Amino acid sequence: MTIRRRVVLHGRVQGVGFRYATRRAARAAGVAGWVRNRPDGTVEAVFEGEEEAVGRMLAFCREGPPGAEVVAVEAREEEPEGLVGFEVRA
Repeated sequence: MTIRRRVVLHGRVQGVGFRYATRRAARAAGVAGWVRNRPDGTVEAVFEGEEEAVGRMLAFCREGPPGAEVVAVEAREEEPEGLVGFEVRA
């Protein structure tokens, strides 16, 4: 069953390669969606895929890549849209 989660990550999450590390992790997990920096300094991402794979992405987001310091993760459930692939958005 495909699920979708939208997450917003707070802390030192910009300027540390978070978006590109997220793309690599999502592609390895077989998760579709996107990730982007927001003007307020947070990172926002959408993950669609099997529950276990999306769970792995949420766990990845709690840690982040080396150099990141995640202090809060907001996650909310959404209806899947049938996304294909994973992209870094501007």
